[in-house]
Amino acid sequence: MANDGISRRHFFYGTLLAGALPAAGFSSVASLKRLGYKSPNEKLNIAAIGAGGKGRSDIAGCKAENIVAFADPDDASAASTYKLYPNVPKYKDFRRLFDKETAHIDAVLVSCPDHMHATAALWAMARGKHVYCQKPLTRTVWEAQELEKAAAKFGVATQMGNQGYSNPGARECCEIIWNGDIGNVTEVHAWTDRPGKYWPQSPDVVPQEAPVPPTLDWEVWQGGTIPRPYSPAYIPRAWRAFPDYGCGAVGDMACHILGTPNMAMRLGAPSSVECIKKVGPSKYVFPQQTVLRFDFPARGSMPPVKIFWHDSLKEFLKFDGVPAGELIGDDDNNGSLFIGDKGMVTTGCYGERTRLLPDAKMKDYKLPPPLLTRSPGHYADWIRACKGGDPSCSNFSVAAPFVQWMQLGVISMKVEGKLEWDAAKKQFSNNREANQYLKPNFRKGWKLA
Repeated sequence: MANDGISRRHFFYGTLLAGALPAAGFSSVASLKRLGYKSPNEKLNIAAIGAGGKGRSDIAGCKAENIVAFADPDDASAASTYKLYPNVPKYKDFRRLFDKETAHIDAVLVSCPDHMHATAALWAMARGKHVYCQKPLTRTVWEAQELEKAAAKFGVATQMGNQGYSNPGARECCEIIWNGDIGNVTEVHAWTDRPGKYWPQSPDVVPQEAPVPPTLDWEVWQGGTIPRPYSPAYIPRAWRAFPDYGCGAVGDMACHILGTPNMAMRLGAPSSVECIKKVGPSKYVFPQQTVLRFDFPARGSMPPVKIFWHDSLKEFLKFDGVPAGELIGDDDNNGSLFIGDKGMVTTGCYGERTRLLPDAKMKDYKLPPPLLTRSPGHYADWIRACKGGDPSCSNFSVAAPFVQWMQLGVISMKVEGKLEWDAAKKQFSNNREANQYLKPNFRKGWKLA
């Protein structure tokens, strides 16, 4: 009978899982083994592009390997990391790092600001290096497409830094939904308490020109973007608010919070996107608060679904007249809620605290048997893939399509009205202005690869 149960379960969910995962698992297996290394126990030689900010934790996550080179244009930001590795070569420009250190590197961490992710990652992949790239992977749709193609072309192991994809709670949420425990899901809400909490983003944020600090190479920090005078408004983290450099709260948090909906709902390309609420629009930065709506067509046996992204607007959410804070909990300032025709399930920022709502429904509830494997940890997952082990969960074949539809939401904050997306042509069918934001302009010396 037990075998019959397993067979029946996989009979019902086999087709569903086939659409939920890439054909070769969560990634193709690109490895040190293929490149001539003999043992998965041999340490990787890792270079870090970005040693301050998020780079600090990325480097710490890989500290059991060999950290062999750094590139960071801001010595002040990188100072605490540099102190831990006094003998490791240090460069301000990652192009010079590759000039000098390529032969000694197996893999690269890309933890610089969003506007330089794609360039740095592609330079690394073109040189045969495995890449861990911080979310949101890229600043534009076209760059995400290019990184996905490059990862396949160069056969390297990749991972985007959205840790929620490795969280067991995210996998549990998928299994609850795929088990039919909340019925057909036609609406998903996701929210964040950023911006405002960690960087200013409102109409009164104006970049005031100032002298460049002696520890900063401002020319290198700007990279391929349109040159602008230095302003302390951009650094250390408020660059996220400025469209030339970042993607607002979508770039900071949506790659985490929408990761579980992307996986559970088997999302591909949306049919349309619209910024349906905007508070505090600005000439210089993203709006202070927004609500984005993405519409996705039916996917296999799953019906069409509406995905709503709320920047700092959870207080406006109500379900059957009950405020979201009362239903979900006021301390859940970053999370997602799946609304099915038989019930609801919610998760935290990284897929943690997955549970049915109201909470009383969890009293006697038993999770479905696992259908998805569990990750050893987000950095460990990537390191294992680099060494020829099991594939990583958020490699670029998974992450790039996910990032593309989120970046459509970033564009909707810049252009008024509902935007119809033609997935086959990779462009908006009803708005030429919106199409100009799909691809960045590069200044000389900074083109991809």
